[in-house]
Amino acid sequence: MSLFEQIEPLLLQVQKPARYIGGEMGSIMKEKSQLKARFAFCFPDRYDVGMSNLGMKILYSCINKRAEYWCERVFAPDTDFEALMRENGIPLYALESLESVRDFDFIGFTIGYEMCYTNILNMLDLAGVPIMQRDRGENIAPIVCAGGSCCCNPEPIADFFDLFFLGEGEELDLEVMDLYVKCKEQGMTRSAFLREAAKIEGVYVPSLYDVTYNEDGTVKAYTPKDGAPATVRKRIISDFDACEAPEEFVVPFSEIVHDRAVTEVLRGCIRGCRFCQAGFLYRPFRERTPETVCRQAKTLIDNTGYEELSLCSLSTSDHSQIEEMMDGLLTFTDDAHINLSLPSLRVDNFSSGLMNRLRRVRSSGLTFAPEAGTQRLRDVINKNVTEEELMRTCRIAFNAGQTSVKLYFMMGLPTETDDDIRGIIELAQRVVDMYYEMENRPKGRPVQISCSVATFVPKPFTPFEFHPQDTREMIAHKQKVLEEAVSGHKRIRASWHAPDMSILEAVLARGDRRLSAVILEAWKRGCIFDAWSEHFRFDLWEEAFAAAGLTPEFYANRDRSYDEVFPWDHIDFYVEKSFLIKENEKAKQAEVTPHCRAKCAVCGVTKITGKPCFDYSKNAKEKRDAAQ
Repeated sequence: MSLFEQIEPLLLQVQKPARYIGGEMGSIMKEKSQLKARFAFCFPDRYDVGMSNLGMKILYSCINKRAEYWCERVFAPDTDFEALMRENGIPLYALESLESVRDFDFIGFTIGYEMCYTNILNMLDLAGVPIMQRDRGENIAPIVCAGGSCCCNPEPIADFFDLFFLGEGEELDLEVMDLYVKCKEQGMTRSAFLREAAKIEGVYVPSLYDVTYNEDGTVKAYTPKDGAPATVRKRIISDFDACEAPEEFVVPFSEIVHDRAVTEVLRGCIRGCRFCQAGFLYRPFRERTPETVCRQAKTLIDNTGYEELSLCSLSTSDHSQIEEMMDGLLTFTDDAHINLSLPSLRVDNFSSGLMNRLRRVRSSGLTFAPEAGTQRLRDVINKNVTEEELMRTCRIAFNAGQTSVKLYFMMGLPTETDDDIRGIIELAQRVVDMYYEMENRPKGRPVQISCSVATFVPKPFTPFEFHPQDTREMIAHKQKVLEEAVSGHKRIRASWHAPDMSILEAVLARGDRRLSAVILEAWKRGCIFDAWSEHFRFDLWEEAFAAAGLTPEFYANRDRSYDEVFPWDHIDFYVEKSFLIKENEKAKQAEVTPHCRAKCAVCGVTKITGKPCFDYSKNAKEKRDAAQ
């Protein structure tokens, strides 16, 4: 009986059976007899989430452009279908071929969120692949690997993986696959292949590094062996304008989280917000030209039939030719009635011209991220946004007919006080007051300001990697202050979440290799889908920590000295630790650093790339603006 014949009678017993059948428009099929290697691209969450992931779409396209390689999609089954799979002996399978992933050459995970770690173990178990790397023997296949932002500190999950891809994978993944084919044809073992793979820039093989610890539990040293490099440097794509951008997407049968076409307009960020890991991980800053963006976007819309297009970046309005790009996009989105979405807009460079263009393609409210309620704290985190800029931006939106604005904030930031928490609501109220003071405001329509307040999580490769996270008691107190502050404000809504998930995220983000035992124990106790509140069980995680003889507080709530050896210090993401220390000291003094286009902050990127990120001779205006 084929795997499809086993699956088919079970589909009517689960929610959203379309998640599990494949065959969507745009999915790529290949003749197996012509293949040299197969790659199971695994997303450790539900289909609805994974199918929205742009990284998966990019690498699916990259690998499948090579005739001898086949990349197929794999997602974590929801709990209802997983139970049926285990009951009926159905292994984890790929959607294109409906064949078990344990028979693939590569089982590759993309990891963008720490809370999916137990799902990775669950998927390996469903596949029938040994969870621990040391238990997989010397057969070369399958190679269990991972990439994505969480791999900047791969140590908490190091015991589960053969290798990690660090940085951008458009070229790196294919280089490793080419090496694998060569090694497999020569009859090499898994260990021999991994030793060869470790020679490729951007490949980290954790089994080639021994870890020792000090008596206080901190890391003493990472010692490479068998020729592995002392430091592993990430890979980047130097010519971003010419690198892979999918011209087709797999179009799902059922609705997904972000059901639209997406095109990447820039990579990296110029801002240097001290809390933002992505802003440091994806350096250097690179743009696609408006012509490239418009051509790729139109091709994608034509090939998929989507009626919504989203521009993807960390800060879309920081594109140096944003208005020209918008004009080019509007030439075909207007006529085709395509809704154009611009997430990640900045308060300090939002213009009337951009607002007028947005009015033609969207009517929903706008979202901005002041991040902190007071100017002092915004300076601490180097947000480089003033209250005047926020008011100017909201006034532009209100003049254009908008009546709802969503503002993103964080609580638990370094040096934060109760007054900073109250400042969130005070700032929102000043926006409300400004709306009602406008003579040309939309008549008869009340304003609504929504404040979404997340718990700050200190992350590796940021200036705040040294700081402790607030304890559960401290966070609860600040949430109470926020609740009291918003009480009675009819035009302001504030939302926040219980802190336990953010606490665990901080633990996993800055943890060491000993956490592999904790993650394994948590999974054995039933932890899966930890990113979903209905499944999250912090009590089981606490039991897992106790069983391993560790505590969450050691990882989340401990102040870290500048000379401590961090679990990621042997990983190089281009940004020097000395720069992060300098930025942390400036944060303590509430001293800001100008954005990269105004003045180079000497973070370390240019030492490796060998060239400046910007032609500063063309940026005199930005320099003057930054000085002001």
